[in-house]
Amino acid sequence: ATEASHIMEDSTKPRRQSSVCAWVNVIYGCNERCTYCIVPTTRGVEQSRPVESIVDEVSELVNQGFKEVTLLGQNIDAYGRDMIPKRKFSDLLKIVGSVPGLERLRFVTSHPRYMSLGVVDAVADTPTACEYFHIPFQSGSNSVLKAMGRGHTREKFLQIVDRVRQRLPDAAITADVIVGFPGETEQDFLDTLDIMEKVKFDTVNTAAYSPRPNTPAADWDNQLSEEVKQDRLHRINELVLQHATERRARMMDRVVEVLVEERNVKVPTQVMGRTTHGYIVYFDGDIDELRGELVNVKIDRCEKFYLAGKRTDEPVQ
Repeated sequence: ATEASHIMEDSTKPRRQSSVCAWVNVIYGCNERCTYCIVPTTRGVEQSRPVESIVDEVSELVNQGFKEVTLLGQNIDAYGRDMIPKRKFSDLLKIVGSVPGLERLRFVTSHPRYMSLGVVDAVADTPTACEYFHIPFQSGSNSVLKAMGRGHTREKFLQIVDRVRQRLPDAAITADVIVGFPGETEQDFLDTLDIMEKVKFDTVNTAAYSPRPNTPAADWDNQLSEEVKQDRLHRINELVLQHATERRARMMDRVVEVLVEERNVKVPTQVMGRTTHGYIVYFDGDIDELRGELVNVKIDRCEKFYLAGKRTDEPVQ
């Protein structure tokens, strides 16, 4: 075996399919041992990139015309804990967020075990940071979370949500959830639905548990039937759609700032962009004129997973 070394440059050179939004890796690998996940054995140990390297890359992207950067990490809140001296992800957010010319800053993926309340505060205090948090909680049951090896409780997750709602009441919160994990009881599943009702996520990526080779949970003898897993997946997805609709409905008649990214492929006379919440917005416009521009749009249509409206000179509400 070889010793882990710090990565100075982003050797993966991620494809930049957009000329407006770019993704920048800040930490590689994962030290967690979730019992359903193969990632730690395929991506190695956590390695944080030096702050200077990240800032240089973001500055270069801004110079190339990119307006938004998303910081990437399998467990981004662990950023800096492998460094000497240790660094905090909340500090990195503030530093990158102050890069001259950067309009918007996002990050994924947060882990409730490591996400500090200071990260929420950093987003609230950094003007370029978008009011958007993706925090997979995976299950609302403490017994299932323990079996998953997640290292956090439902109470810890809800504490983070409370801080988000306190500091950024209008923020979007999205998540990932697994249903039908080995040994999950009906009550465990209802505990997950309870989290859904308490938080009312903007979007949740859901999946029925599927055994992965070479993971501990795959060999357990308390697997659930496909019938049970699919029933629970159907039930949770109904709630996902209900909450997604409710969350976007609050945007009706509001003026939002949209960063224009691409043409609407279904309606070529329209453009597509996103709000700071991460909501997709469609409106009439010329993509050659508007790509990369920040445009105020008054919302007049709210669907489950997108918004539509018209350009306006009114201020953002």
